[in-house]
Amino acid sequence: MSGKATAVGKALKKGVSKKGTRIHTKVHFYRPKTFKHSRKPKYQNKSVEKKSTLDKHAIIKYPLTTESSMKLIEDSNTLVFIVDIKSNKRQIKDAVRELYNIECEKVNTLITPRGLKKSYIRLSKDYDALDVANRVGVI
Repeated sequence: MSGKATAVGKALKKGVSKKGTRIHTKVHFYRPKTFKHSRKPKYQNKSVEKKSTLDKHAIIKYPLTTESSMKLIEDSNTLVFIVDIKSNKRQIKDAVRELYNIECEKVNTLITPRGLKKSYIRLSKDYDALDVANRVGVI
């Protein structure tokens, strides 16, 4: 009896190792997540941030003076410009507001097969596209 008790006492002090195979519930093996050090760079990747080259003059290249664009000016109060390929509708709207002091209702854009970006700028009811076109120098 005392032999059994000492064996159990030793096992409790030491701990019992349970050797055996782990039951895998998934088909694939995923590598366990290990500790990742947080980055502590000695210097910055870029010393000076890159300044945006798209200002209001770079965004709007030139107005389009084709027959179809003239028809749009007369009929639907819309100006047509060729703009920078990287500019978006908000940038185009802001550039037109700053350059020509007019409010836009909406801006539609498309990229032509030649690789140019064309923007159709619908003016609000307060402004007349013919007057603005005269001021810009389209007509």
